[in-house]
Amino acid sequence: MAERLTGYRILILETREEAQFSRLLAEQGADVLQCPMFTIHDAPDSARIEAWIRRFIERPCDDLVLMTGEGLRRLMKAARRIDLERAFIAALEKPRKYARGPKPGRALREIGLEPQETTEKPTSEGIVEMLSRVDLRGHRVGLQLYPDRDHSALIGAISAQGAEVDAVTPYVYDAEAADANIVTAIDEMVRGRIDAIALTSSGQIRRLIEVARANRCEDRLREALAQTPIASVGPVVSDELKSLGLRTDIYPANDAYFMKPLISAIAAALGKQAPRTAAKT
Repeated sequence: MAERLTGYRILILETREEAQFSRLLAEQGADVLQCPMFTIHDAPDSARIEAWIRRFIERPCDDLVLMTGEGLRRLMKAARRIDLERAFIAALEKPRKYARGPKPGRALREIGLEPQETTEKPTSEGIVEMLSRVDLRGHRVGLQLYPDRDHSALIGAISAQGAEVDAVTPYVYDAEAADANIVTAIDEMVRGRIDAIALTSSGQIRRLIEVARANRCEDRLREALAQTPIASVGPVVSDELKSLGLRTDIYPANDAYFMKPLISAIAAALGKQAPRTAAKT
């Protein structure tokens, strides 16, 4: 597939794995326009995060649910800061570990561990469905959350199984820092300077709509998306698009919902036409 995207300009909205996605696209010759949706910072209440880590080391949970790879990496960063990295990794070896999709699994492998099970659907509902098959009565469940979402239903579902939930949210989003870049990206699509937009999470779509509404340019965003091929990494993203009255043009083959299959699908779809951006750059 080498160089199959030469001449094509791809807009990506990734944050946590933006650099990796950009590199993989560039290896295929693509001109990548990066537009992070959020700036990520450590949680401001570091004492609370450190207390969770110390608690986990002193009394490891029976089960650990990781919602994001970024969350585990931030926890490891905090553990290093207080000189407890090795003790924390040793404690992490003990519980059953459940991953919300492939990203937390990759973060676990970075420290030499593996998840016992990974959700088929990388959603909170997928976590609830997966844990419903596990006996949690009397268990302490460590739950790593991510910001800007209401997780009360997830916590309630785990608690309803007879478990004690110990939750931690190790990072926060700074949305305002990225707003101007998002508006610029919308303008680039309207001008026909983007050959495809690649979406890898449902939150990216919600954030696009949110920023467009805040800047009174939702009609302009929908105009941009109407003329720009939309590539979706999987069913969660496509369902979110559909719920907002948008479509999916490019989709990975064989239910392979990862970056490389998505890039292959983009190359196959765009290879059937000349780059739209060639005459506009």
